[in-house]
Amino acid sequence: MRRSVYANYAAFIRTSKEISDLEGELLSVRNLLSTQSALIHGLSEGVQIDSLSTGLEGSAEQDISTVEDQEPSEIWKWYTDFPDMLDVLLAERRVDEALDALDEAEQIAADAKQKGTLSMADILALKRAISENRQKLADQLAEAACQSSTCGVELRAAASALKRLGDGPRAHSLLLSAHNQRLQLNMQTIQPSSTSYGGAYTASLAQQVFRVIAQALSDSAEVFGDEPAYMSELVTWATKQAMSFSLLVKRHALASCAAGGGLRAAAECVKIALGYSELLVARGLSLSAVLMKQFRPSVDQALDSNLRRIEESTAALAAADDWVLTYPPTGIRPFARSSAGSLALQPKLSSSAHRFNSMVQDFFEDVGPLVSLQLGGSAMDGLLKIFDSYVNLLISALPGSVDDEVNLEGLGNKIVRMAETEEEQLALLANASLLAEELLPRAAMKLYSMNPVRGPDRQNRVAEQREWKRKLHRTVDKLRDSFCRQHALDLIFTDDGDSHLSADMYINMDNTVEDPEWVPSLIFQELYGKLNKMASIAADIFVGRERFATLLMMRLTETVMLWLSEDQSFWEEIEEGPRALGPLGLQQFYLDMQFVILFGQGRFLSRHVHQVILNIIDRAMAAFSATGMDPDRVLPSDDWFIDVAQETISRISGKPRVANGEREVNSPTASVSAQSVSSARSHSSS
Repeated sequence: MRRSVYANYAAFIRTSKEISDLEGELLSVRNLLSTQSALIHGLSEGVQIDSLSTGLEGSAEQDISTVEDQEPSEIWKWYTDFPDMLDVLLAERRVDEALDALDEAEQIAADAKQKGTLSMADILALKRAISENRQKLADQLAEAACQSSTCGVELRAAASALKRLGDGPRAHSLLLSAHNQRLQLNMQTIQPSSTSYGGAYTASLAQQVFRVIAQALSDSAEVFGDEPAYMSELVTWATKQAMSFSLLVKRHALASCAAGGGLRAAAECVKIALGYSELLVARGLSLSAVLMKQFRPSVDQALDSNLRRIEESTAALAAADDWVLTYPPTGIRPFARSSAGSLALQPKLSSSAHRFNSMVQDFFEDVGPLVSLQLGGSAMDGLLKIFDSYVNLLISALPGSVDDEVNLEGLGNKIVRMAETEEEQLALLANASLLAEELLPRAAMKLYSMNPVRGPDRQNRVAEQREWKRKLHRTVDKLRDSFCRQHALDLIFTDDGDSHLSADMYINMDNTVEDPEWVPSLIFQELYGKLNKMASIAADIFVGRERFATLLMMRLTETVMLWLSEDQSFWEEIEEGPRALGPLGLQQFYLDMQFVILFGQGRFLSRHVHQVILNIIDRAMAAFSATGMDPDRVLPSDDWFIDVAQETISRISGKPRVANGEREVNSPTASVSAQSVSSARSHSSS
């Protein structure tokens, strides 16, 4: 550049002289224009002008001669030097000095008008020069603010100068526009890639966006303070930037995660974005609601995809599940770390239940960050839904479920291997009960412990957890009821649809010539045998959860007895049929009911079902009494019923009653049995 200057130095000097001459001519033209303007202003105010043909120097001298002699030479000198001085300050970008000069000119113009030290034409020319140079300075500052090379200090100085010039709104808009321009330039270097990590893209983008927003907040506060108008514009601008950022993250990071069920990746992207936005809270700006509104649909889609994957994977394994309970196999997440001392803590489940449990634990770990961000609200409901779907699969594995359209609803084309044996069928219940009572609630508790709350929120969470557990148990109850209903129907009906428990089996006993063999009816013997066998199997399957096994046996007994209690055709024959219930039929019926009470006492009979049986006995007694006979006169003693029932119980269970075949009168069992039969007889009599 130096060689170029030296080579063209002569031309440079010549050009400089020409520019100086031109500046002189321009100054003369400006003075002439000022004089003409003053003349026009004077005419408008009725001022008498002696001569309009005098030159520029004569006019100026004439105007000065009308001013009082109070330092006219100094004011005039300053007046004539002011435009050149301001041109130099603007050319050299000495903004503060130019602002001071403009403020000084404003003050001088006001004083000159008040004191009359300048003519009206000069005052008007001065004001016009001030206005023009203010505009010129404002344009210069705006141009500087828009330059990408302008640093932060220069940007704040330009905005502050514009505000000082009286153009605050323009200054604030230019400040935000400059930050937006820088942000766009910086974002051009961040490009998403199909092979890159979504969290890395989100972090890089968030760092740029929220750093610029933070800087804009700082600059605005430094220059404009907390004036409401500027704060409103700032919040609107920041919200727009956050919206653009969230759309980019949604398009380039969350979309693929949501479509593929990548819940953990989606959660991490959201957490990174919200983490950066939280840095603005200390500055008084919260944008998390803006981001969450945009992220929620993608997160919900990722949740649904993840839950659907759990459901489909579990259903695929259920198609080949042999319904044998085992400890967690290799490659499946265990309930606790395996060791010799903790093996008993490992859950024994079938293969499909192990997969379900493992995938749900992974799901809870992935959804943890979303719960803390209030984005996992549908996660717990979604888990209930897929657990319900899995239980429906277990129901469809029961042999009689193919005729149950209600249970098959929603299964679609899913194929499940049938649980043929009672041990396999109890394994279905073991799967559902262990998941609902222990594994899922414990995993949920661990999830919530990662995101603690206090006060009223804690009470609400406890209530939500209790309701969630109740829903899990109701889902298991659906499987339990299907199990009991199907086993009850197998006991009551033959393959041809005939009933093993009809009124004729009691009414016909008084129409035969042969003496009956006094034993409980076959259906109730089979009921006890089934309960006894299932209880033995359940003792090995429901280790540590004996209460569930006991309630299951009670529920099966209840299903059979409620069917008898509510069978309208049975009671129509007993109470209104053409043939009345005779003494032998009543004795057999009473024996059957007492047999159920005796074998069910404390193991297979709830208080509710016990009361149901007493009501059944009452109804049969009432039907017999309607024939004019007294039930107490035809029924044997209580000991007879106890002996017959206990003998049958001993035979079916394989456990001898006592030595020498005699009943131990003082045994607790004998005492309870006697009380049960006696209470039934007294209840019927009353």
